[in-house]
Amino acid sequence: MLTAPLHQRQEAESLAAGYPALLAEAERVAAVVAQGVHGRRRPGQGETFWQYRNYHSSDQANRIDWRRSARGDTLYVRDNEWEVANTIFFWRDGTDGMDWTSSSKFPTKKNRASVLCMALASLLMRAGERCAVIGESDHPRSGRAGLEEVSLRLAISDGLTHNLDSDIPAHTRLVLASDFLESPDVWQGRLAGFSARPAKGVLLRIIDPAEKQFPYKGRMQLHFPGLSSLPELVIGRAEKAREDYRKCFKAHGTVLSDMTRRLGWPLITHITDQPPNIALTLLFMALSGEQIL
Repeated sequence: MLTAPLHQRQEAESLAAGYPALLAEAERVAAVVAQGVHGRRRPGQGETFWQYRNYHSSDQANRIDWRRSARGDTLYVRDNEWEVANTIFFWRDGTDGMDWTSSSKFPTKKNRASVLCMALASLLMRAGERCAVIGESDHPRSGRAGLEEVSLRLAISDGLTHNLDSDIPAHTRLVLASDFLESPDVWQGRLAGFSARPAKGVLLRIIDPAEKQFPYKGRMQLHFPGLSSLPELVIGRAEKAREDYRKCFKAHGTVLSDMTRRLGWPLITHITDQPPNIALTLLFMALSGEQIL
């Protein structure tokens, strides 16, 4: 009678084994980035004072703070802080191709995506936002308990694509992390579906350096992750295929970038041999509505 529970516990412990290390790495990255970015505080409907600013002709007269303005010759408007928390849903691709690295020196694409999403959730929750994992979280949460919940789900999630069809509140912000190596047409349909809900967000594209550079030489046997029924692709001299491969890879990225720009979804590409700090900063800026290059 104890066999099934023991087996389930061992399976659960195996699945969660990397979670503490991933969370520790995520919080380290978040701490570094937090020192160089501003919070998400902004003016809006709230009761907490934020700042005084100069009156503009576009402001309504009843917004002038006459007590502050009486101290001098300048009219001032009192801005309160926007107090309605955003809801951010995460999705980290869990397909077989994501659980791969070309070298033990680099993390798998899946692990790097998990760390960056966890780190972003940490930054957002510090700013008072609520976060969840689409298709897996009961409801969005905030605070330390919320971060633990979201981080655990990101660490062990299967990242199923049908989770993207889950119900989400209108005007939710989304962070979708994948290598996006499927046809851009597939993602165009998915993103258009989100826009119709309506929901918008940012895409985190995780790439292994070998996928970009194709550094291989000599005879190569290439496998298709998760598609063991397909025969291996054998290349006699990999260096001769390098130029054509790089052109195809670059063209795929260009089409993906153009498509996401048209749909209004910022696309941030991160190579796993690079430090994660820059990607995290760009993610945070994109969700804050700041322009990124």
